[in-house]
Amino acid sequence: MLVTSPVREASGMRQLVGEAGLLNWQAEFRDPALEALFKRSILAHHACQLRLALCLIAGLFLAFAAADYSVLGLGGDFFILLVARLATVAACLAVALAVWRRPGVAHRVLPVNLVSLLCLSVILMTILLRPIHTGIHVASLVVASMALYLFLPNRLPWMLAGNAYLLAGFLTVSLVGSSLPPMLVMTSLLLLLFVNLLGWLTILHLKRLKREQFALLLEERHINRRLKEEIRERKELEARLRYMACTDGLTGVANRRHVFELAGQELRRARRDGTPLSICMVDVDLFKRLNDLHGHAVGDMVLTSVAGCCRSVLRECDILGRYGGEEFVIVLPLADLATAAAVGERLRGCAAGSAAWRCRCWASRPS
Repeated sequence: MLVTSPVREASGMRQLVGEAGLLNWQAEFRDPALEALFKRSILAHHACQLRLALCLIAGLFLAFAAADYSVLGLGGDFFILLVARLATVAACLAVALAVWRRPGVAHRVLPVNLVSLLCLSVILMTILLRPIHTGIHVASLVVASMALYLFLPNRLPWMLAGNAYLLAGFLTVSLVGSSLPPMLVMTSLLLLLFVNLLGWLTILHLKRLKREQFALLLEERHINRRLKEEIRERKELEARLRYMACTDGLTGVANRRHVFELAGQELRRARRDGTPLSICMVDVDLFKRLNDLHGHAVGDMVLTSVAGCCRSVLRECDILGRYGGEEFVIVLPLADLATAAAVGERLRGCAAGSAAWRCRCWASRPS
């Protein structure tokens, strides 16, 4: 039961997530608290991913500045692109530094989307100022579109808004400020739409997988806590059962079976080592008459008192057990007959004093 139940519950959680019972159309948890917990758990990964992506983008923009110079020369268009690229590089590095210092910036909407908007605007500006390199422009748009989906940690609506801005900007630049052929523009738009569809489906699948794994991890932790609790309860139950199986419930001393086991062990040890061993039988006189006159409650109190007297005169290594009824057994390791007789006398004196004190207490009670 302990093995099959967690597996069954984990399978149920996987089926629940798979049926979108916990996720909305953005592949995010419907429960805001659960979504916030997931984002906190993945914050370090997103911060590292965003830092690497921004540094890579900054390096690519610097590399393309050299390509701008080879195409445009030292003209006005080159300096416009150079300033735009340097501003983009500075923005990327500034956000990367902020994320390195405070990882929580990676999940803020404004810094990530402002950098994305700036990068996309510079790419569109490149199409406007360098219209003759059509293949490079289309490739850069495809890469930018996929980067919005896969490399920048962002929510799905912002990803779609960024790609919509990229498509609208490309269409505007192509029709208004560029001399690209209309068929090439249409083909590029279809390609970008296909890339957007592919990126959307991919990021939905990745988000769903991550949250499914997180939900299963939470379920596994819950099951582990429950298993630990069950194990602890079973150990406590075993300890109680072991105590009840070895202890007399009334007096708290060893019961007959357990005292025989302990006595057998001591007898084997005494025979092996050649040491003395004494066994005493303790019997309460007139116990049946006491039960008949005063009731079983008083009889139980007398047995408890006798057990306490036995404990008070015995050593830690001695064994005390209830043989049955009003009879007790005392096992005295390393004790000869004289020592056992002395222990018996001390026990009788202790029991007599306790009995006299209890009789005075009973006599002083009002009738």
